[in-house]
Amino acid sequence: MIDWTHWHNEPFLVGGLIILGWLYALAAGPLRERLAGPGTPYPRRHAISFYGALAVFYLAVGSPLDQISERFLLSAHMLQHQLMIYPAAILFLLGLPDWMVRPVTAHPHLHGVLRLLTRPVMCGLIFVIVVSSWHAPLLYDWALQNRQIHILEHFMFFGAALLYWWPLLSPSRELPPTSHAWRMLYLLAVEIGMTPLFAYITFSRDILYPTYEYAPRLTWLTPADDQLLAGSMMKLIGFTVAMIAFGISFYRWYQLTEKKRD
Repeated sequence: MIDWTHWHNEPFLVGGLIILGWLYALAAGPLRERLAGPGTPYPRRHAISFYGALAVFYLAVGSPLDQISERFLLSAHMLQHQLMIYPAAILFLLGLPDWMVRPVTAHPHLHGVLRLLTRPVMCGLIFVIVVSSWHAPLLYDWALQNRQIHILEHFMFFGAALLYWWPLLSPSRELPPTSHAWRMLYLLAVEIGMTPLFAYITFSRDILYPTYEYAPRLTWLTPADDQLLAGSMMKLIGFTVAMIAFGISFYRWYQLTEKKRD
């Protein structure tokens, strides 16, 4: 059964997060004036977001939620993925000031490739394809049975999530966010692109993932109920976050339009 007091302390996970936090502290502290110029203040608001992203990521994959996700409930696994795709990825991008990413985004040998990868169409396609592909029963259950593959899956989800949010939250002047009007169309297009996956999981008459079909029941949910809940969570959480972003984009677009009229 579950050890509710167990939090993962593997060197790869904890060490990786510590190294990321240390590199950020180095860039925001001793290297700040070299990267951003003399007199640049400490990016307090950005730092809070960045370290918040690391905390949410660890909560998703290092807390007892990870055990529940891997061995017992598809709905818990869906929540784990949603934590990585939404708050963790959003906070990560909000935590990066322009001057911190400029050495990469403005690099002459990388700029062309990054410009292609961060176009809204490419970002949306990569996100939909990565998330949908990993939910194929063969790949999904393979990840549940193989720890290394599961880690790869999570890295790909998080990377695809960063690309998904880039057209809205890009911290880079070289690769800036798209216009507010295009952001709204982009969000709607991605939601439409994700609908087949939602329908596949939610309305399937079969239990798609054997791990959860034969897992001990932690709650009153049957495997079918658990799968229905997981599919509903995917759609409702994703749709809610997308519509909040849509509303913010619409409001800012309206404000810009009013300023131009004045």
